[in-house]
Amino acid sequence: MVRGKTQMRRIENATSRQVTFSKRRNGLLKKAFELSVLCDAEVALIIFSPRSKLYEFASSSMQETIDRYRRHTKDTQTINKSVEQNMQHLRHEAANMMKKIEHLEVSKRKLLGESLGACSLDELQQIEQQLESSVIKIRARKTQVFKEQIDKLKEKEKALVAENARLYEKCGIQLQHGANEHRSEISPFEESNPSSDVETELFIGPPERRTKRLTPPT
Repeated sequence: MVRGKTQMRRIENATSRQVTFSKRRNGLLKKAFELSVLCDAEVALIIFSPRSKLYEFASSSMQETIDRYRRHTKDTQTINKSVEQNMQHLRHEAANMMKKIEHLEVSKRKLLGESLGACSLDELQQIEQQLESSVIKIRARKTQVFKEQIDKLKEKEKALVAENARLYEKCGIQLQHGANEHRSEISPFEESNPSSDVETELFIGPPERRTKRLTPPT
């Protein structure tokens, strides 16, 4: 015979209710015992019957388990309270940041010349002073950047001048060395007799005429 599914509702018959309570109670106590032995768990079970009779099971000590439970719930409540306080603080900080961002956006639009219709004369003067102060700071920074660039260019110029002088000196030494080598190739005779060319007379014609011309007159 197939056992039907029990409906989860209060049993109206008192006798049946008492019998069911006894069976389920014993089964529950047995399961608690098995759980504590098999899984090495600390189990405490408290049952009050409909007639206020107490049934309990504790794997170690009921009082120690209850104290442990109280400490755990207290710590959990403290942690939850701390987390809630932190959440409230973060919400407050986020709201303040949103207000600051909105204020900065409004100030930015005013500095850009937008949304000026609702500004008073004092606000307009304040915006004008802020812009003038910003222009002064920008020009000062611009001048500083120009000065730094000029200094860098001057240093680069000095380096190029030094490099140019070094190359010029190197080229001059090479030219002088080449001239000395060329002078060493000239023979000692030519160097000691720079005008060694001999003047000679060239005669074209028969030998007799040349002999007569060489003979001095009497």
